[in-house]
Amino acid sequence: MYRRRFLRRAGAVGSAATTVGLAGCAGVGGEPDHDVGMLASAYEPREITVSVGETVVWENTSARAHTVTATPGGIPDAAEFFASGGFDDYESALSGWQSDFGGILESGDRFEHTFTVPGTYEYVCIPHREGGMYGTVIVEE
Repeated sequence: MYRRRFLRRAGAVGSAATTVGLAGCAGVGGEPDHDVGMLASAYEPREITVSVGETVVWENTSARAHTVTATPGGIPDAAEFFASGGFDDYESALSGWQSDFGGILESGDRFEHTFTVPGTYEYVCIPHREGGMYGTVIVEE
């Protein structure tokens, strides 16, 4: 499952030197160990497409603290809200962050969510939302 995503993102590889360079970006066995990484102020990739029933894994690959929080009105009506920290809605996640850094993902921490409803899901890093740290998951049937 992850190998296909990696190859789609990496594109065609033309030389052995490039292949070796790309292999260093992957986890053990040549497959990435997460779907979305977190840079200092961006998700990488910013948009990902998955199938219904797939689980997306976010990993904080930076030294800064981050969150993963669905945006208000940014998920399909029948979909389950998701947020690092296990909050039930955006307002609770925001309040949790502001009061005690709720939902914090430190460097190396991971968060995952399984998408069961097709549609477009928008999410944000609460502490870096004003800096434009938003992402999108597109879930296809």
